[in-house]
Amino acid sequence: MTATRPQPRPGVLDIEAYVPGKSSAPGVAKIFKLSSNETPLGPSPRAIAAYKTWADHLEDYPDGSASELRDAIGRAFGLDPDRIVCGAGSDDLLHLLAHAYLVDGDEAIHTTHGFLVYPIATLGAGAKPVVAPETDFTADVDAILERVTARTKIVFLANPNNPTGTCLAFDEVKRLHRSLPPHVLLVLDAAYAEYVQRNDYEAGIELVATSENVVMCRTFSKIHGLAALRLGWMFGPAHIVDAINRIRGPFNVTGPAIAAGIAAIEDLEHQERSREHNARWRDWLMQEIGKLGLEVTPSVANFVLIHFPHTKGRTAKDADAFLSARGLILRQTTAYKLPHALRMSVGTEEANRLVLAALKEFLAKAA
Repeated sequence: MTATRPQPRPGVLDIEAYVPGKSSAPGVAKIFKLSSNETPLGPSPRAIAAYKTWADHLEDYPDGSASELRDAIGRAFGLDPDRIVCGAGSDDLLHLLAHAYLVDGDEAIHTTHGFLVYPIATLGAGAKPVVAPETDFTADVDAILERVTARTKIVFLANPNNPTGTCLAFDEVKRLHRSLPPHVLLVLDAAYAEYVQRNDYEAGIELVATSENVVMCRTFSKIHGLAALRLGWMFGPAHIVDAINRIRGPFNVTGPAIAAGIAAIEDLEHQERSREHNARWRDWLMQEIGKLGLEVTPSVANFVLIHFPHTKGRTAKDADAFLSARGLILRQTTAYKLPHALRMSVGTEEANRLVLAALKEFLAKAA
């Protein structure tokens, strides 16, 4: 049968479009947005100043290779800038990897509660997303390996994972890599790496540096506070970097983003302040919310996953409505197959204390 209008490629209409965390509550004067894992400290003042310098040069194209930014990243992490690619957020790079390495009929593995972009990128490339179950809301290496077939071309691993806040020890990541066929690309998504303070964790730099089939993706949206500028980077083997550079947009990173990114990654004091604030209040939230009788998944990132009972009046949906009416916006996680939980970003002291007080009131009212 002849089509009567243009048709998208197979897989596109199977995609459930990504829905960001909500940012408003009608009728509420003051909003505390804790739904998108944004840093409560904002970006480095030096990054803001660098961004503003571009206001007088908006007619100029940016450096298409983002060479100064790649140099700054290389200095910060001791990496070869030629093995770094920058993108419009790490999401951009995840999509580029899928388009470069997946064809129709291929498979890409992600875990049950993994980042929603993985199946979107996979389906958009005409491939099939394969879901590996987790154990205690944590990626399970054996479950991933059990699902590797002759069609597997990519394994996406968020480490730490969003929205659970859990992470795999580096020994487990290395075990996963050792057991994968050499033609399978392991994508380590380390968007929240800067927040992890565990001795057994490594974001993936060592593995990428010594392998031909591993890449690590990072973002400036979290600890650096540049989410509005859409800026991310990838460290990978030279042959993968070459492939991505061939298909990415020629100016996929803006001039203001490049300037702000350089300033942000060089401001180590601001990063440390953000890390200290997060560690203090994340641990406080896990402890205090746990005291209310709610289960909180132990997190190493800048958010916590709060589980609610299934009982009427005390569900996650009920809690979300109660909190939203008070201007406290958390993230519903139904799309992540977690309908009975809410994800809360670590906020300012005021926001954190307000959420705790509101949860106390909610649970008392529902009792």
